[in-house]
Amino acid sequence: MIRVSDETIDAPKALAAFERDMSDAGAIVSFTGQVRPQSASGEVSTLFLQAYSLMTESGIESALAEAQRRWPLSGVHILHRTGEMRAGETIVFVATASKHRRAAFEAADFLMDYLKTEAVFWKKETTPDGATWIEPRQGDYQDAARWQTEKVE
Repeated sequence: MIRVSDETIDAPKALAAFERDMSDAGAIVSFTGQVRPQSASGEVSTLFLQAYSLMTESGIESALAEAQRRWPLSGVHILHRTGEMRAGETIVFVATASKHRRAAFEAADFLMDYLKTEAVFWKKETTPDGATWIEPRQGDYQDAARWQTEKVE
């Protein structure tokens, strides 16, 4: 399941539903990303995410297909929020299920690296100094680059 919308994400509820659906999996891994209260520019009052739904969702679907090619997954759930959010609110929820933990961990990590660096989102952070459009950090790109050389299981 992939959902990109301005709806609030209830990560505990999403995880409980995913776990019910994946009762035959040996491993379930989840990641919840939240709006940070602080950034390099200071205290964050809001984070605004904008997406071009067709392009954004198509890219996420391609990344999901690649994850399924690389790892034996029983299921994947990706929720990504758009719109205006405040510190502590959930931006993204990713859950993966597999027979074995390594596949579930690596697939979730791979998908998060894609969402952080390649997914089509525009992000604007508002601090006391004003609003600034933000880009992924160099470290985010370095994390994502390792998947270009990862061998397929």
